[in-house]
Amino acid sequence: MSPYIEATKEHILKVASYVNSHNSNFKFWVGFCGYRDYSDHIDRLQVFDFTNSLKKFKTYITNKVMAEGGDDTPEDVLGGLNAAITEMTWSNATRILIHIGDAPPHGCRFTNLYDKYPNGDPNGLTAESVLKKMRLKKILYYFGKINDSTNVMLNVFREIIGEFPVFDLMTMGDNPELLVDKFCKATSSAIFSSITLTTTLRNSESIYSLQQKKLQINPHEPDWTTYPEKTGKLLCCTPPRTLAEVEDEFYFINSSFIEQDIFFKLALQPFSVGAERYAYFALDTSLGHANKLVIKKYHDIKIGTIERYLESVEIFNIAYFFSTKFNIAAEQVGINKKVTFIDVKVLYDEKDNTYFSVEKYINNAEFKKFNVNSGLITEFHSILEAFAHFTYKYTEGYLVVYDLQGADLHNEFLLTDPVIHCVDLLRFGVTNLGMNGIQKCFLAKHKCNDICKKLKLDNYILEARCYENGIGVEKDIKKAFEYYQQSAEIGHIDGIYNVGRCYENGIGELKKT
Repeated sequence: MSPYIEATKEHILKVASYVNSHNSNFKFWVGFCGYRDYSDHIDRLQVFDFTNSLKKFKTYITNKVMAEGGDDTPEDVLGGLNAAITEMTWSNATRILIHIGDAPPHGCRFTNLYDKYPNGDPNGLTAESVLKKMRLKKILYYFGKINDSTNVMLNVFREIIGEFPVFDLMTMGDNPELLVDKFCKATSSAIFSSITLTTTLRNSESIYSLQQKKLQINPHEPDWTTYPEKTGKLLCCTPPRTLAEVEDEFYFINSSFIEQDIFFKLALQPFSVGAERYAYFALDTSLGHANKLVIKKYHDIKIGTIERYLESVEIFNIAYFFSTKFNIAAEQVGINKKVTFIDVKVLYDEKDNTYFSVEKYINNAEFKKFNVNSGLITEFHSILEAFAHFTYKYTEGYLVVYDLQGADLHNEFLLTDPVIHCVDLLRFGVTNLGMNGIQKCFLAKHKCNDICKKLKLDNYILEARCYENGIGVEKDIKKAFEYYQQSAEIGHIDGIYNVGRCYENGIGELKKT
């Protein structure tokens, strides 16, 4: 374990720097729990409780943690996990346990190697009892795999809590830098995915239910020759043409839908599962040659219910409207990479009386999540952050299009499944966090970049509103007024309006008449 302990010491500062580079508002608390075996007695468990000082953490790992002890292959894995769960102070909303292990627990349930305790933990701990505590404390579990001796253990754990991420940390020979790099990527991935889960799903039961659902997926495209052809109807509508139509809550309901016949094939198992929907491979066979599709189905929708699927089409149409406006404005200032949203339609399966959403499959491209509706930036791209700012500016604060994910292609970002935070909480579904989402998930976290500046999306108004309302910073009316003034001085209409409002209402300045 020595090279892995050394890598842990070296990588934690890199991880903090990487995650905070575009998410400066996130605060890290790190701790350590090490375990050996029962024969090591007093030194069997080693706990360093959570601290927000990365320096203290690194010092502890350097001076106090060493790999030694043990007289058979299994280790006190359950005792170590139990100590981490029960003896450490888990107080923050996002709770991540990254378990690095090179040996299984005791007991023939986990290994057929030499074991002094073949009947299992001598203190009576079981995988079920330990993992139940972890689940009750809403802790998300990740495992770093060093060798194959833990394979059986991982399968047992999956039976109890469902699917969970396993990182490949197989020995990197004499290349410690490569091992540290693996640790950094694994830990950063764990942080990003955990924050995404805990901000999208409301409780731990939903998280563990999602992990169980992941056991049901099949990531491989099926042999379509064995699948029957189905018939259905596609429903699509024309995107809004003006901002007034975007803001009209009845525009989409009153739109004329175009109906098309479709022949298609649908995989029996999903290839992916998200917080709200399953995603299935599918084929459009209508035109004599097959075109790949992705069909999505909500977890909790009753047969014959269309409303949520129409909602997803409305969100696409509005995001598409803003992408066209953004691309025109960006091209005028020399930015040629486009933001594009994949066309979404409603599919009705006539035989099964079932609705889905359907979109084209992105071929030969890596799917990525660039940011999350909570404001987390998982992979920074100035164009995408500027696009979100553009939607806020274009609508004068009525909405923000965020939660951007898809493919980063040579000349465009091809995106799917965005979220819209809107002041009207009755629109755009459960992922719309309303004014709170606009203010806390975007305004308080956005930092204007070079593209924002080229598009004249100044940050003064964002900063002013944060200080005026105490969003992400201590409320400071005087400072808010100063930012409104700076915006007004460069001729921005929002700044001029807000300076007038401040004078009229005595905000940050003496009231003037």
